[in-house]
Amino acid sequence: MNKDKRHGSNKKSHSKFNKSNKDFVREAKARAEERFSQIKKPMAFPEGEWIPNTIKIEWKVKPVPKNIEGKVGNFVVRRGEFGWLEDKRMDEIANFVKDLEMNLDQALSLRSALLQEKSIYSFHKLQREAGKLRKLYEDGASVVDLAKRFDYPPMNVFRSILKSRGWSKIKIKDSLKAPEKKLNKRDQEEFIKAEGADRVSNFDQSENAKRADLFEETLCEHFESKGVRIRRQPEMVAEQTKEHGKPIRTPDLLLLDKVIVNGQSIAWVDAKHFYGADLKFQRKKTIKQMNRYIEEWGQGAIVFRHGFSSNLRIPGVILLDSSQLNLEKLTNKN
Repeated sequence: MNKDKRHGSNKKSHSKFNKSNKDFVREAKARAEERFSQIKKPMAFPEGEWIPNTIKIEWKVKPVPKNIEGKVGNFVVRRGEFGWLEDKRMDEIANFVKDLEMNLDQALSLRSALLQEKSIYSFHKLQREAGKLRKLYEDGASVVDLAKRFDYPPMNVFRSILKSRGWSKIKIKDSLKAPEKKLNKRDQEEFIKAEGADRVSNFDQSENAKRADLFEETLCEHFESKGVRIRRQPEMVAEQTKEHGKPIRTPDLLLLDKVIVNGQSIAWVDAKHFYGADLKFQRKKTIKQMNRYIEEWGQGAIVFRHGFSSNLRIPGVILLDSSQLNLEKLTNKN
């Protein structure tokens, strides 16, 4: 994959960023500062008169240099390697980063992001080769071997084989939910092996969700310990679902006081239980989500569990790492 495409933008694109986003950022800051004085209250604000307190917070951050991210990214991703790493490979990565400005957790989180990006960018090519993969599978090749040979995530290979048989998305989804009932013996065995060799496209992401929830809880408690009044995501989801039929804008924390972090006003905070990599696909997805919050409340912040790249830019958002948080709840969970 092209390194420039993978790891951020060049000088030309940065110039374009500065020109196209200055007004957006200025408006986002103003909206955050003026949200309590608006005649029409922003979404999810308390009814009646509300007097916000002003709370200033200093938050030291240590972004990962762009060149270090690129160097580590090239080391942690190998052709055909999409699964959980064996101890030997983990030791190799730990040894590689020990003298760099990036730790093992950050390197592993970066690897996950790169594998997700690789999966996304290779999807259409995989679909074009689905018929060939199905034939090889029917001739006896295993899903894991095909994944290594063609450099695709094993579960994507397995799904493409099922789709090539003429199965619908619904049938594939239902079959993977109850493989013992809806797959033949060989397909069941191949499904289990494919899941075990794939940390990108595997069916069960429940453990990741639990960790993310714990991180959100830790972040909420941190701001509350500073005396900040907040609204949490679950109550906003319930409120908006009742009023609109679905959640509309639900950051992890909505700040009900004037919070100033490192000299900048923020109106909301979102928790990301991963490393903030300077990757096109991840950045695009994040910007789209954050813009919904900025539109309503103004500038906010993202707190990345495993830090972030010095080259990452999200307009209207300040980037923070988890260095100021008490992470005891997550110690035995990640």
